[in-house]
Amino acid sequence: MLNVHVIIGSTRVGRFSDKPAHWIAGELAQQPGVQATIIDLRDHPLPFYDSPTPPARLNGQYPHASVQAFSALMATADAFVMVAPEYNHGYTAVLKNALDWLFAEWMNKPVGFVSFGGAGGARVVEQLRQVAIELQMLPIKNGLHIPVEAYQAAVQSPLPVDPEIFNRPLRIRTDRVAAFRSELIKLGRIMQSARASGSV
Repeated sequence: MLNVHVIIGSTRVGRFSDKPAHWIAGELAQQPGVQATIIDLRDHPLPFYDSPTPPARLNGQYPHASVQAFSALMATADAFVMVAPEYNHGYTAVLKNALDWLFAEWMNKPVGFVSFGGAGGARVVEQLRQVAIELQMLPIKNGLHIPVEAYQAAVQSPLPVDPEIFNRPLRIRTDRVAAFRSELIKLGRIMQSARASGSV
């Protein structure tokens, strides 16, 4: 089983992020041998990063119980999807804080990004790719940028949102959903095997 964690990268009141998170988790879970789990950062209120020792040197022993629990959960993932809204030309503080707290739990695992906002969230994804590389993650090429018309339709809809609201515009001319899903799962399986064999 390939375990994919879909991280909701916003905790603000009235957020939109949970809608595309539930949608992409559903798309992934339709694939054989894939389990998609939604990770809501609201459920993991981490302290602001304050460790005097870098996470890479903590060997999984964190100074806060909440971080220890978050670490154990992230360690079970084989791949990640981060739903990342754009705030003021950048990514959210809560998502950056979650990334900063860990290291080994992220490394050698692929990550894909679902985004929205200014320029379809493209600017936030470019920034997050740099962070992911520094954490020794493997950001996939294909990203899913929610078009304005899909955002406007979904923002008024209760959960669960009709998946066609997202699928329809993202499958015009090129099936970007399938490309995203295929790349993430393929790389996830390759790296799952590599970690199991001890080759990474």
